[in-house]
Amino acid sequence: MRAFTFGDTTEPPIEDAHLRLGRKGAGLVEMARLGIPVPPGFILPADACLAYFARGEALLDAISIEVERGLAFIESERGERFGDGEAPLLVSVRSGAAVSMPGMMDTVLDVGFTPETLEVLARRTGDRRFAVDTWRRFIENFAPVVLEVDADALVQVRRDVVDEYRAVGVPATAVEVQSALVTAYLDLVQRHTGRPFPLDPRAQLREAIAGVFRSWNTRRAVQFRAQNGIADGLGTAVTIQAMVFGNRDERSCTGVAVTRCPNTGEKRLFGEYLPNAQGEDVVRGTVTPLPIEARDAGAGQRSLEDAMPEAFAALAEVASRLERHYRDVQDVEFTVESGRLWMLQTRDAKRSARAAVRIAVEMADEGLISRDEALCRVEPARLSRLLHPSVDLQARRRVIGRGLPASPGAVSGAAFFDPEEVVRRAEAGERVILVRVETSTEDLAAMRAAIGVLTARGGMTSHAALVARGMGRCAVTGCADIEVDERRGRLLVRNQGLTIEAGTMLTLDGTTGEVILGEAATSPADPPPSFRTLMGWADARRRLAVRGNADTVADAEACLEHGAEGIGLCRTEHMFLEADRVSSVREMILADDDRARRAALDAILPIQREDFRRIFSVMRGEPVAIRLLDLPLHEFLTDVPAELADVADRLRTPLDVLVYKVRTLRPENPMLAHRGCRLGLTFPEVYEVQVRAIIEAALDVGPVGELQIVVPMVVAAEEMARLRRRIRNHAGRVCEERGAPPPAFTVGAMIEVPRACLIADQLAAVADFFLFGTNDLTMTTFGTHRDDASRFLPFYLDNEILAADPFARLDRDGVGALVGLAVERGRRARPDLVCGLTGAQMGDPASIELCHELNIDYVSCPPHHVPVARLAAARAAIRTSTPGCTA
Repeated sequence: MRAFTFGDTTEPPIEDAHLRLGRKGAGLVEMARLGIPVPPGFILPADACLAYFARGEALLDAISIEVERGLAFIESERGERFGDGEAPLLVSVRSGAAVSMPGMMDTVLDVGFTPETLEVLARRTGDRRFAVDTWRRFIENFAPVVLEVDADALVQVRRDVVDEYRAVGVPATAVEVQSALVTAYLDLVQRHTGRPFPLDPRAQLREAIAGVFRSWNTRRAVQFRAQNGIADGLGTAVTIQAMVFGNRDERSCTGVAVTRCPNTGEKRLFGEYLPNAQGEDVVRGTVTPLPIEARDAGAGQRSLEDAMPEAFAALAEVASRLERHYRDVQDVEFTVESGRLWMLQTRDAKRSARAAVRIAVEMADEGLISRDEALCRVEPARLSRLLHPSVDLQARRRVIGRGLPASPGAVSGAAFFDPEEVVRRAEAGERVILVRVETSTEDLAAMRAAIGVLTARGGMTSHAALVARGMGRCAVTGCADIEVDERRGRLLVRNQGLTIEAGTMLTLDGTTGEVILGEAATSPADPPPSFRTLMGWADARRRLAVRGNADTVADAEACLEHGAEGIGLCRTEHMFLEADRVSSVREMILADDDRARRAALDAILPIQREDFRRIFSVMRGEPVAIRLLDLPLHEFLTDVPAELADVADRLRTPLDVLVYKVRTLRPENPMLAHRGCRLGLTFPEVYEVQVRAIIEAALDVGPVGELQIVVPMVVAAEEMARLRRRIRNHAGRVCEERGAPPPAFTVGAMIEVPRACLIADQLAAVADFFLFGTNDLTMTTFGTHRDDASRFLPFYLDNEILAADPFARLDRDGVGALVGLAVERGRRARPDLVCGLTGAQMGDPASIELCHELNIDYVSCPPHHVPVARLAAARAAIRTSTPGCTA
């Protein structure tokens, strides 16, 4: 198992260096190869870590020859010897995985230090303070990482010693205080481990290597990998490197810098440093650092640019060189020892969403990267944080649950469970969050009054999600971590044993689905000017068209604002959720005969016509696809006696008869009920009124864009053939009545069940286009309702039965295969068949890319996901046209 040395320019490039040597090690090797000042060292590859967990001490024995070879290389480069009594070499032992895991694993500095080293360093440098400070630092670092001494115990010892000396006026930095700390630390180690602190340099190095290997499997590292999707089988490389001392003297320091501002993307050196300190002091955040650039310095602060101008200039030159070499923003660690700059790490920098957009565009404008590369540098999902207020992910917060990010934004307010109380408190000026098991039409007033909505049940297309998006309210739905007790006005957080009473302050993050206890710090929506440029490049690059889902004028306006190329789905049933409309829908559902049903429909006609007229006017000639009624009856019916009595009065029907009818109409399974085109066939007057409203609205507005009428829940070619014929005939009659030529429109099938996919060739013969509805297609393929799935999906995901939630990410092997089959069979029968796709999964970039692969013509998503889909579609096109692209 070969160790890889670095520190000169003779080592050839290493294949898959970041996997074998870790990101840190690969960066050090590359910087050394470029002639950038790097302390010499060597790297034990990541597979040595995995072997250590399998073989333990035997592995350390096996690699000892390579360790000695590496030490000999460092000694030859530095003119010092490890463990020597005259010119002692000290080394750092650092972790470094293939994927950056900042702060999750351990580092040990100053390895090789002994009491004899203390005297040699004090004599050679003429600075006993430096020697004692380094000895103290080594013990303070080595004891918790390698010897597993309680870190809190070390802190307490330090506090006791410093307080004792401070009481007699001796500052904590004095040599005698540092010496007393060393003595106290050594005593603590003896008591904790039952043996003296190891003073053999090679034993220290062996134990430090083992300690860094072990840090790969600490609880915090394991949790971080689980949360960030990092494989446990990668292991960490270990870098052993000659020490350079930022605590050497007043001309020494250590720091971290980023080649462009990671918050704004501004092209300038951004970072912090600590004078007279070692690297881990900055990374640990135990001491407040100073700014690097003079413009960032506050009152009483001295920047690196002012304090050490020559070192600052050298750092700026190296930083610029590294950015040009890697063609990306770099995050670097450095040490200045007695005025000389040494680089300790370089890696691609983390950056905010705002900075990512600006940096990508400006680097493309500078010619550093191509426009395709710029598009691939910005993760589509992060765009939501630019376009809506969001929780500051860098701030501390207590997450008590995670649900579905149903409607974007970030809000903090008092949680209340009673809709009437929500309205009262909102009218009194309070910021209130409505918390319900699930919402219904009776909650509309409270949803309008609240600033956010939280439900324990429901999916991305549930009543709460749809209404909240339409109202522009932040919403988190389907939060399986909580149990809502509406009657008692409280919620239980199952996995934390926590009870949240009414009035407790909560924060909802509608972009991530987090539910946070208390008022969390938030960031406002603030896209940089370069956002428009990036989206223009994305639109020019993608093949897949992107439309928006819009049930209201507000939705339609939001679609255009976010760059949608029309409305891909207007769900007419959602137009009737308002309180002044739902009663007419209930009359229509509960009517006993055609006369009563038509009377209710006559009341609906002008409302629906006006809705369509306003949407056509807003869309200004862009395509609009309107789905005919797909009524899940249970969403409109009510058990509230007063509301049923009102419907009974309107229908002139005894209340008990109506109560009985409501019970009989409730389906055993709403997903498979008397809905969709089945309603249109059995109650033809329903679709007739809707077609009349659509055509009359189109005639009123004048020329409209591409008009599509979508027939929902089609399962048979004859269903589609009959309804298409009826729709065209009825549209013709409406135009004859008006004495106007009919507007151009097409009639298509919504593909929402597996059978429709299997007979796609038959449907293509009688449908002008296909619109895949992957919410219902996922439910019918998996045999479960999206709301019911929350009861078992967490278990399935935790235990890797399923790789992803199929209601959030399009299932490639099942649902995706059915869509692909239907597209292929449909176009075999009709080569010019247009195929669109809509569903809750269209907020997921991976699902957008799958649609590109399946040759879908357009996708349709909620307005706030339109920019995400536009960028994801562009990246999919880049990946297809550029072999090896990792966009």
